[in-house]
Amino acid sequence: MCGRYVLAATLAVAQRFNATTAPANLAPHYNVAPTQSMPVVIKQSPNQLVMMRWGLIPSWAKGGKTDYSMINARAESVAQKPTFRKLLSFQRCLVPADGFYEWKAGTNGKTPHYIHLKDDALFAFAGLYDRWKDDQGHELLTYTIITTTPNALMAGIHDRMPVILPKDAEEAWLNPDETEPDHLTPLLVPYPAEGMVAAPISKAVNNVRNDSPDLLKPLTAQ
Repeated sequence: MCGRYVLAATLAVAQRFNATTAPANLAPHYNVAPTQSMPVVIKQSPNQLVMMRWGLIPSWAKGGKTDYSMINARAESVAQKPTFRKLLSFQRCLVPADGFYEWKAGTNGKTPHYIHLKDDALFAFAGLYDRWKDDQGHELLTYTIITTTPNALMAGIHDRMPVILPKDAEEAWLNPDETEPDHLTPLLVPYPAEGMVAAPISKAVNNVRNDSPDLLKPLTAQ
C-alpha cells in the first residue's frame, strides 16, 4: 500500500508537469497523510494542478462518510471494481511526489523506510479522482493512489508499492481520448528497482504532526 508520501519540491511542480494553473502558496510537505489536501495533475487542455483530498469518496457515497474513503486502489482489480472502473476510463490523475514511506516488519516492530528515485527527481503516482457533492451542492474532490506488486527493491520491505509512472507514460495516462482499460492497465506496473533507493529512517514519521526535512535522513546519517 501507500499510506504516506512526500512532496517537498513544490516550487518546481507546475513546470515539471506542464501545468498552467497551480495553487498559490503551496508549502512543502514531508509527511503527507490521508485526509490532507494535496495538488494533483489533471488534463483539461492544458494540464492543471488542482487541490484534492487524499482518500477517494465515490460520487455515490451517502453523506461523504469516511467509511468510503479509499487511499489506494489495486492495479489488478481497478478495471473490474465498480467504484474505480468508470474513473479509470474518464477521471485519471497524476499525484506529484518526491518519495514515499513504507514500513518493514521486523523482530523489533516496524521500521519506516524512505523510498525515492536515485536522481531525487520529482515523479508521479498513477491516481484516480472523483467528485462528491453534499446536499447543498458543495463539491469535494478526492483522489486515490494506485498500487501494484513490488519490484525487487520493495519486495524486501512490503508486498505492495505505489505505481510510479515513468515520465514518458504520464501523457498517456492523462490522455482524455484514451478510455479503454485494456490500453491503460499495462501502464500500472512496478517501477524499475534499479532506478530507486530505500533507506531506514526515524520512527518520528509515524506521527503525522512531524513534518520536516529531518524525516528524510537515513538512520545512519542521524
